[in-house]
Amino acid sequence: QVQLVESGGGLVQAGGSLRLSCAASGRTFSTYAMAWFRQAPGKEREFVAAINWSGSRTDYADSVKGRFTISRDNANYTVFLQMNSLKPEDTANYYCAAKPNYGDIALRRNINYWGKGTLVNVSS
Repeated sequence: QVQLVESGGGLVQAGGSLRLSCAASGRTFSTYAMAWFRQAPGKEREFVAAINWSGSRTDYADSVKGRFTISRDNANYTVFLQMNSLKPEDTANYYCAAKPNYGDIALRRNINYWGKGTLVNVSS
């Protein structure tokens, strides 16, 4: 069992930065692939970024490449999402996600565990 708690969301102006954190419980955290998804009002939840268990592999949605960076600290059971050059279209609830392996991690149906989300609001 893995429990996930996100933090770090808030209101920021366009062009600004935020760093999201996801605190995980469970001894198996270091073996899990982790990801961030987001859901804007009236839209479906979409993939943002993923990282494998060791941090040696990362993947990003095209819409955030070059602006967002995912990382993890296995010693402290935490995953981060550094978001730079934020745009109003980045406004959404951001969810942390976990699954035992990296395959097809961008697909919502494959995710085993979800956090409750943290709201990011980017003003123009």
